[in-house]
Amino acid sequence: MTRPLAPAHALATGPLAHWTDAADVAGAVFMLAGALLCLLAGIGLVRLPDVPTRIHAATKPQSFGLTLVLIGAGLWLRSPIDLGTMLLVGLFQLLTTPVAAHMVGRAAYRTGRVDRDGLVADDLAEALAEQQRKEAEQRGEAREEAGGGNGTGDAAEGDGRSGGPER
Repeated sequence: MTRPLAPAHALATGPLAHWTDAADVAGAVFMLAGALLCLLAGIGLVRLPDVPTRIHAATKPQSFGLTLVLIGAGLWLRSPIDLGTMLLVGLFQLLTTPVAAHMVGRAAYRTGRVDRDGLVADDLAEALAEQQRKEAEQRGEAREEAGGGNGTGDAAEGDGRSGGPER
């Protein structure tokens, strides 16, 4: 009776003798590092004092942590379908996180939740001041048009408000 040949990785020696073992260990390290970054992001959301720093904690370490977790899972699973799905998840996360952070920051700024004195550069203040000036000008033009446009404030002829009885 002949003995079956052992697989190639069984003949090698050492704890990381085969590439799949190394990939499993690397996957575990990536997932652990990613989980720690996501944990730090969650702690930052609770502990940080103001909206801009909370936005930073919600986006950068969380996105990088998710990317590390996805890389680690990819090293463990190694299936083309799983890798494609994880690539799409990571891509959509990296595309949508900055947009969401921008919208949260903008809403916080407009509602007065941001300490404007602590900002290094405040480009939005200039844009908002310009927008308010234009809106005020438009309201002023609308009032002039509603007033008849003759500068006297009298009602236009034929609108039923001329003072005479309507027939």
